[in-house]
Amino acid sequence: MTGQYLLPLAVVTPLLASALLAVAGRRLPRTGCDVIATGAAVAEVVCLSLLWTRGGELATAYLGGWPARLGVVLAADRLGVGLALLAAVLVLAVVVYSWRYFDEPEQERAGVFPALLFLFEAGMVGFALTGDLFNAFVFFELMGAAAYALTGYRIEDPRPLQGALTFGIVNSFAAYCSLLGIGLVYARTGELNLAGIGRQMAEHHTDMLTVVAFVLVSTALLVKAAAVPFHFWLPDAHAVAPTPVSMLMSGVMVELGVYGIARVYWTVFAGPGGIPHQAFRTTLIVLGVVTALLGAAMCWQQRHLKRLLAFSTVSHVGLFLIGVALLSADGVVGSAVYIAAHGCVKAALFALTGVLLDRYGSVDEHGLHGRGRPLTLVGVLFVVGGLALAGMPPFGTGLGKALTEHAATHTQPWLPVVFVAASSLTAGAVLRCALGIFWGVGPVPRTPPGERETTGEGEEPEVRSPGRPLPPAMIIVPAVLLALAALAGAVPAFTAALGGGSAAFTDPAQYAAAVLTGGRHRPVGPLPDTAWSASGVLLGLLSAALACAVAVVAVHRRTSRVRDDGPTARAVRTLRRLHSGHVGDYLAWLAVGVAVLCVAIGSQS
Repeated sequence: MTGQYLLPLAVVTPLLASALLAVAGRRLPRTGCDVIATGAAVAEVVCLSLLWTRGGELATAYLGGWPARLGVVLAADRLGVGLALLAAVLVLAVVVYSWRYFDEPEQERAGVFPALLFLFEAGMVGFALTGDLFNAFVFFELMGAAAYALTGYRIEDPRPLQGALTFGIVNSFAAYCSLLGIGLVYARTGELNLAGIGRQMAEHHTDMLTVVAFVLVSTALLVKAAAVPFHFWLPDAHAVAPTPVSMLMSGVMVELGVYGIARVYWTVFAGPGGIPHQAFRTTLIVLGVVTALLGAAMCWQQRHLKRLLAFSTVSHVGLFLIGVALLSADGVVGSAVYIAAHGCVKAALFALTGVLLDRYGSVDEHGLHGRGRPLTLVGVLFVVGGLALAGMPPFGTGLGKALTEHAATHTQPWLPVVFVAASSLTAGAVLRCALGIFWGVGPVPRTPPGERETTGEGEEPEVRSPGRPLPPAMIIVPAVLLALAALAGAVPAFTAALGGGSAAFTDPAQYAAAVLTGGRHRPVGPLPDTAWSASGVLLGLLSAALACAVAVVAVHRRTSRVRDDGPTARAVRTLRRLHSGHVGDYLAWLAVGVAVLCVAIGSQS
């Protein structure tokens, strides 16, 4: 089956599954809904796997038979298909994980959760595969609308509803900015096809309209990616969303924002009449460094496990953005491998956190101290996930981190320090939790004043029968995801394929020729090296060792807190106050971020 048919099928399959589950879920028992959902998720994985095996050529589908300039085009290269496949794999993992995760009180709700899940998947896959700017916006908003509903799925609890409203309001404001930016681009070029816009931009000079259009289009992408200062909604949403939803939001949704930034820049704004390379590189590196370090600092301060993992995601997004900002195939392939493995690792860690919530009705590191001793296998997997997050070989997170560090040394030799610091601190926070919860290492933590609102103590269990035996799927799924993360760094064919895809991704002329004229889209330059290097292995081991060291020190010195009047304590309190939970504050920071980006890029253009 050719890409002409596989591409529409990849988008239509989850949409049909969502409609079927919404209707049939009212009459079928929960088991019937699970069977339909699992079959549809497997079918989507198979469809995208067939697209992946087509090789390095760009697959295109012109919907309705219209030419690319006038109609809707789907265009799938290695990186787009790879990200869509990651989304499909994680949706399948979530479906299997959720087989017995929810005990619906009413029969008619049995199909609601999987129906929303497939609607979410349709938005993610469509965004990764579209070749049209406006349809990218449509798919992005479909993804967002489904994510809002999934975040507030437990309507009987006001906290998820508040988190979903904050999530929806912030992302909707960003969507309006993005739509305004698309309007400016259309006014300048008369095109909505990504490749067509890039060609038309070359006929104009870079001016403030170009800068403002790029920043506005990027706003929704940076908000979804949770880059600082657009990140405030993410920890609040993670803290209250059902665990399977958090697996997808941190596993693939935020990564789609990073992919969107890379796709829009390389295809539309990288050529003449767009944003100068130096302006993009400098601005995005600064944004990435700030995001990585602030996310790591906030991650270390958390005791609510879901918020801790959410801030870890924020930190790693900063590292992905740095890879994109390097504007080289080496940087792109590093981020691609990093994203693929990180998605599996982060989904696995959220799944393991869901086990604790299932067993004990809590995600509070302090309240769970020593209570996880009976869950030895869960504890071992949690430690493995923490080491993978640090970038320890042979995990794909380690290889992606090593490739990006190597690419960064050619332009900014100090950037590997940021990678080591961010990865070791976020992983150290995860290992600290594992040591205390599953083995009871160190003294029982004291609860300092002012932390009650973010502890996660007394969370309502996401199941109605906490005394039941632990479903095997809740252990098997994270174990398989961690194994996939290891394979991502140990299978040379996979990383070599991403290397070829990255070389093609950074060649917008070839992409435009393939989309607009049906030509071949293969990399013409040298392919990036995707093998492990000695320095990459050593830096990965260093990050893992530092993570273990800070975790061990932390659990044994819990009573030795930083002085409340010291500069470090004041800085921590300031960071905490910025994450106020008030949607008005978050919108203000979003506006500040847009203004700063306009000034930063405009002053260099």
